This record gives sequence, structure tokens and C-alpha cells, in this order.
Amino acid sequence: MDRMLHLLIVDDDREIRTLTGQFLTRHGFRVTTAKDGEEMQRLLDGGRFDLIVLDLMLPGDDGLTLCRRLRATSTIPILMLTAMAEDTDRIVGLELGADDYLTKPFNPRELVARIKAVLRRTGGSEEEVAASPGNRILRFDGWKLDLNRRELWSPAEVLVQLTAGEFDLLAAFVEHPRRVLTRDQLLDLARGRSAVPFDRSIDVQVSRLRRKIEVDAKDPAIIKTVRSGGYLFTPAVTAL
Repeated sequence: MDRMLHLLIVDDDREIRTLTGQFLTRHGFRVTTAKDGEEMQRLLDGGRFDLIVLDLMLPGDDGLTLCRRLRATSTIPILMLTAMAEDTDRIVGLELGADDYLTKPFNPRELVARIKAVLRRTGGSEEEVAASPGNRILRFDGWKLDLNRRELWSPAEVLVQLTAGEFDLLAAFVEHPRRVLTRDQLLDLARGRSAVPFDRSIDVQVSRLRRKIEVDAKDPAIIKTVRSGGYLFTPAVTAL
């Protein structure tokens, strides 16, 4: 893909916007910055972006409000920046649809790694999809998961919108059916990184995923919780 990937950094700290933007530019990204939600929306209305780096603490509408608003209309990947002590806000951010989070202060190299991981999970252009080996379409319980096009189709042939994080978690389950997977294993399979103590991000993503694929998310039949173990994807999976 020849097009340079375009990132939008939303942070009210001018120094962070400048230094982070310069660092990401040196690593091959096209970068645009915004100081608040209002400026972010103007930029989104007028351009195309591949990922948003969204600070939690912003003047006016905060990052959680903006994340909720974005998820109502878009599946654009969102990497949330949070304060080290705000564990609850990180969890809420993931519940609202953020794909990953990074705590401040952060190492710029880790930010680059996280961005690349989210973008890699999000998929590429139609040309890249066409060049991918095999169809890689999997079926379970009437659902169809297209791993190349990163699409989920319901038994009624309705396209279900998933965030990048939700899709990767579902793919991890579908590729390892009828096997108990711990939270650490799921985090490694879905995000390519190790868990940190008290990391509840997988639980949050499972909850969101259940609301989209289960008949009754409160009594799940597809993704079952295994006490003191993790999660079990129960349906049989077949390849098309």
C-alpha cells in the first residue's frame, strides 16, 4: 500500500502534540493534530484518517464522551491515552469502544508499537485483501466471519459492525474453538502483547462482543465464562 497512513492526535497539551507528531512522522506516518473535540470533528468532517490517538482529559467534551460519539457512527480505530491512576476510566473507554489504551507518561516507541499493532489488526486496502492467501472465511452457529475483509455477517446475512478490538477477539475465539483460553492467552492472541496486573480489557471486550452475537448477553451460549479459567467458545467452526 503506497498511501501513507494518516493519524489524528487529539490532546490539549501543545508540547505533547508537537513532540508526538514529530516522532510519529519520523516513523513514516502522516500526522494531523487537534487540541479538543471540536477541532477533531472539523478535521474528521474534512478528511480521512486511519487511527485516532485520543487523550482522555480534554477541555470541553472529554475523551470518553468523544469516544462514545465516534463509536455511534464510525469504526475508526481509537487508541486512548489515560493517566496512570485512572484504571476505571481505561475500563470505561474500552467499554465505549476504544481499541487499546496507553498510560501517561509513555515511551514514544511503545506508542508507535501500539499504533502499528492496532492498524495491523484493522486490515488494509481492497488490493491487500485480494492478495491475501485463501478466502479465510469461517462459519459458526450460522454466523460468517471473513478474516480477510474483517467482516462479520449474522445468520440473517446482516453485516455487524465491530471495532478492531472486537474483531480480533472474535477471531481469536473462532480460530481456537472449544478450548478454554485464559485472559492472558486472549490478550496475546488478540493484541499481541502480555497482560499487566489487574488488566480487565479482555473482560470488557468479551462483554461488548456478547451484546452483538449472543441471543441473550446475560446468559451467553456462544462465549461461556469458565470460573477461574477464562473463556470457552462453544460452537463448532467450519471453513468455507
